[in-house]
Amino acid sequence: MSSPGPVPLAALLRAAAERLARAGIPDPLVDAELLVGHALGLSRGELQAAAIRGDAVPAQAREGVDAALTRRATREPLQHITGVAAFRHLELSVGPGVFVPRPETEMLAQLAIDALRATAAPSPVAVDLGTGSGAIALALATEVPHAAVYAAENSVDAFIWTKENFARVGAPNATLAFIDLDRAFPELDGTVSVVVSNPPYVPDEAIPRDPEVRFFDPPAALYGGADGLDVVRVLSGVGLRLAHPGGMLVIEHGEWQGAAIREILSADGWLAAATHPDLTQRDRATTAIRPPRPAGAQGAAD
Repeated sequence: MSSPGPVPLAALLRAAAERLARAGIPDPLVDAELLVGHALGLSRGELQAAAIRGDAVPAQAREGVDAALTRRATREPLQHITGVAAFRHLELSVGPGVFVPRPETEMLAQLAIDALRATAAPSPVAVDLGTGSGAIALALATEVPHAAVYAAENSVDAFIWTKENFARVGAPNATLAFIDLDRAFPELDGTVSVVVSNPPYVPDEAIPRDPEVRFFDPPAALYGGADGLDVVRVLSGVGLRLAHPGGMLVIEHGEWQGAAIREILSADGWLAAATHPDLTQRDRATTAIRPPRPAGAQGAAD
């Protein structure tokens, strides 16, 4: 990759993938294609077609390629380098200070979308608590356009990205607020069909395996107390306040936390707590139904 003349793109891709593989990147060829395409201003499909045609890359263009590969080899997230993350049908802006949406969270969004679509109300309401990049809220708003979707975020660093993504997607039925989740949207109390959240759930003493998570994701989006469930306990109470009778709470969590979360929700009075696996068959989300009234009290909306 250091010769002065043009280099065949196919050879450049092979060398890039080998370099990333040596750095421990799990899918080196995929990342190589995305990074080289980003540096050259090509989509992945355009890049693959150019490689098949036998196109060459001039020396001056390879400087951007090398810079991108160098960053990725340090385990900086691919999405921080390209500036975008795919989530369902969306392309979202991400970078330092905001949690990069993961493919497994698409299943959480699907649970919430299914619940919204099943609601009899002509204009159901959904709330995404701790929205981060806005991925879940914007997926709900664009895939269930007759719903009103509200999103809350309380991190200044993350909110910069949230605002950008709300503007980027431009969903007219989505509302964003900078507010703590425990105080979010009191005007919606007792009216919400779906309350959804991907909260921080890593136990404080746990060390995330992937360097991309450990060193680059914001700690506030990762760590949830001694057992990882501090925010889940708050969500349970907030969900009881916001949801109407029969409304659903949907929470993402770690694969070993389902039983503990079902116990928390059931103790608070939620009904039908159930844990759902993701596509890898790891427990990934727990749902529950809001009872006719909050546990031990008469609800204003009952």
